[in-house]
Amino acid sequence: MNESVSTPVRLLVVDDHTLFRRGLVALLAGDRSLAVAGEASDAGEAVRQAAALQPDVILLDNHLPGATGIQALPGLKEAAPRARIILLTVSEDEQDLQAALRGGAHGYLLKTIEGDLLAQAIHRAMRGEAVVSQELTGKLVSAFQTSSAPAPVPAAPVRDPLAQLSAREQQVLEQIALGASNKEIARTLQIAETTVKIHVQHILRKLELTSRVQAAVFAAGLARNAAEPRP
Repeated sequence: MNESVSTPVRLLVVDDHTLFRRGLVALLAGDRSLAVAGEASDAGEAVRQAAALQPDVILLDNHLPGATGIQALPGLKEAAPRARIILLTVSEDEQDLQAALRGGAHGYLLKTIEGDLLAQAIHRAMRGEAVVSQELTGKLVSAFQTSSAPAPVPAAPVRDPLAQLSAREQQVLEQIALGASNKEIARTLQIAETTVKIHVQHILRKLELTSRVQAAVFAAGLARNAAEPRP
């Protein structure tokens, strides 16, 4: 179905809807590069399974009985520190998206995603990329673009984080917010993939970030601030 790997990516699937969870497990079983190591139906069971199984990736629903998936993130990160956590949910709420990424999730995908695209997203998360459904990133990027527009000069100087980035670096950051891979960014901006890697390194250094996920969260924060009415 997707990329060929010598060792399958081990998954923990967390969802309280049994039919959906079993259907998802069956779908993932068709990809030899993936292996479902365990299932859970609530946050408490998910933390226990994560600690016992140490999965590579946790597919986590947000609407769980008791604690939500977002609320479960700290416990899951403590139980399985090296696991990549991807929210797989029906919620298109932008606040949920930002809360998930700020809470340490490596991705936020809608349950309407196609099976092939889900497998690709899992592998991209394993490579350290932020994966967000296109339906949501489009809204964030639109707001992100408006944050670059000239604004009235404030009475006191305010440090503009975007001012540290070149025009090209801002374009790359916008693509990161879309969840694009280096190869996709290179194709979109018509530059070499090695050049993209250099731009990403410069962005992380200038903004004092440590990962692409943090860069995506940063861009989302700019988008939210730009969308808020100015006093």
